Amino acid sequence: MNMPVTHDTSRRWQMLAIAAVLIYLLWLLAPVLMPFAVAGMLAYLGDPLADRLERLGLSRALAATIVFLVLVILFVVVLLLLIPLVSRQIENLIANLPRYADWGQNTAWPWIQAKLHLDPKMFQSDQLMADIKAHIGSIGSIATEVLGKVSRSGLGIVLWLTNLVLIPVVAFYLLRDWDRMVAAIDRMLPRSIEPTIAYLARESDKVLGAFVRGQLLVMLALGVFYGGALSLVGLSVGLLIGIMAGLLSFVPYLGFIVGFGGAVIAVLVQYGDVTHLLLVCGVFVVGQLLEGYVLVPKLVGDKIGLHPVAVIFAVLAGGELFGFLGVLLALPAASVIMVLLRYLVERYRQSELYTDEGDEDPVIAEVDIVVHNADGSTVETDTTVPLKPGQARTEQP
Repeated sequence: MNMPVTHDTSRRWQMLAIAAVLIYLLWLLAPVLMPFAVAGMLAYLGDPLADRLERLGLSRALAATIVFLVLVILFVVVLLLLIPLVSRQIENLIANLPRYADWGQNTAWPWIQAKLHLDPKMFQSDQLMADIKAHIGSIGSIATEVLGKVSRSGLGIVLWLTNLVLIPVVAFYLLRDWDRMVAAIDRMLPRSIEPTIAYLARESDKVLGAFVRGQLLVMLALGVFYGGALSLVGLSVGLLIGIMAGLLSFVPYLGFIVGFGGAVIAVLVQYGDVTHLLLVCGVFVVGQLLEGYVLVPKLVGDKIGLHPVAVIFAVLAGGELFGFLGVLLALPAASVIMVLLRYLVERYRQSELYTDEGDEDPVIAEVDIVVHNADGSTVETDTTVPLKPGQARTEQP
């Protein structure tokens, strides 16, 4: 006999179907969503400032224009400051590559061989050069194939440049119409779930605000600190290493590992003494203390609640599913998912599935219970006997 489908059940299946279709469309359109995702993030960052300007009496269009111009000016200033510095650092790195190769071949690799008792013939530069010369004929065909792919991907390059131009245009329109879009989405929601969605949206906004704005400031502060401190130590590529460490700091410990590893290699190649090595170690120790006890608590706080393992998994999963777009949006999406999970856990704890004690289990009722007293003595009893202070139960068949 078929059970009648209730109105609530039908409505839930409709909502699940709509959500599934939306998620599937996002997955299909992931390759073209990059400019819109970046533009949306910029609009989200600029919306609080635009709201403040509106409260001062400006129209939304004028407030959005001012905020947009401020973002553009900041972006241009950062490019004008960083591009010359980074280009000089990259030129310096390229010029020193022979020194790094020589250090790796004559210093690092022999030390590793001696410590790990490896076969000296495992890596030999002469053998490597011989292998390269033996396969030099295939290099030409590989280069031809690569050039062919590059020439065929000319349309892809044009589309990429188009997306780059679209980002500021889309960001301006999203920033101008942000409040109207939010209100339109609110009007489209079913009235039965609108209060719940509004609550989740407010909580997600708090988490995203703490993460996006706070984490960007943490990355900037760490990049400036590591770059400046390593430059003061005397590393010729210290600024480049510091910038990389700051940019990668959104993944727990990744910025520290990459920056510290690169700085150690650079200082050993450039100086090769213990003093500068200890200075580099001190820089990263201070940087970790600054990040863990000052920057993150003050700028990000504990509202996100993501475990470092969850952060790493989110970044890897986002990259696997959606490429660079997934990496870019992995942590904001994970923070919103955490808000949803906390809400679902709270709903579960208030449901009958959690609160209903149920009938007594006859198997557990027949199990003998051993009560451990504080003085080490034990006494057998049953599950109905209350414990005294200092006692603990263990089951014994």
